[in-house]
Amino acid sequence: MLPILEEGAREMGVELSQQQLEQFHRYYEILTDWAERVSLTAVKDAEGVQRRHFLESAGLLPVLEDEGLSLEDRSLIDVGSGAGIPGIPLKILVPSLQLTLVEAKQRKSEFLSALLPEIGLEDVTVITRRAEMLGHDPQHREQYNFAVAKALAPLRTLAELTLPFLVMGGQLLAPKGKEAEKEVAEADVAMETLKGIVRVVAPIPLADKHQKVVIVDKDLPTPPRFPRRPGMPAKRPL
Repeated sequence: MLPILEEGAREMGVELSQQQLEQFHRYYEILTDWAERVSLTAVKDAEGVQRRHFLESAGLLPVLEDEGLSLEDRSLIDVGSGAGIPGIPLKILVPSLQLTLVEAKQRKSEFLSALLPEIGLEDVTVITRRAEMLGHDPQHREQYNFAVAKALAPLRTLAELTLPFLVMGGQLLAPKGKEAEKEVAEADVAMETLKGIVRVVAPIPLADKHQKVVIVDKDLPTPPRFPRRPGMPAKRPL
């Protein structure tokens, strides 16, 4: 069905059930169908989707385990979710995960809402709103154990868009490419201002050698004025 995903997951110590494989397969079908009409992802071929979207998402789990962290029975907010990566693959792999997907673009949000019932994920929340606004909503500010964002912004901007959502002791997971260490170095002021501490920059198992994940711990409250108004975190990064 999805041999690259199945074999790769097994190599990482993740044995996929028949139901999980069927969920991933249906996800792939719907993603490629919608991608013909909506700009969801540049990666559309079967091998690319299995490796870049599904396996790289699954690869976050062993990295978390190495750090003594788990998504079991935890809450995660995927900011700028787009095609649902990596939030939805993580939810398929860890069914007890409480998942919220935030996507400001209406058509991408519509895709997520259409996708979820088709793959049997009825208990996922989709929010069509900018992170800069949602980050000040008391229902979401400092409410999540984990935040994740992939291919959204450089780390110093990303931190402002995500850290306000985290509880004290929560973690930001930021998958990055070959610029990971450079982005970390440039994010010193942002981390100090927003109360984040880079915990580790770790390679993602079975991914291209350049693919890493930056894990940031939040130990103190993010100052109330952050995130700044829409567009400012990107226009004038800390």
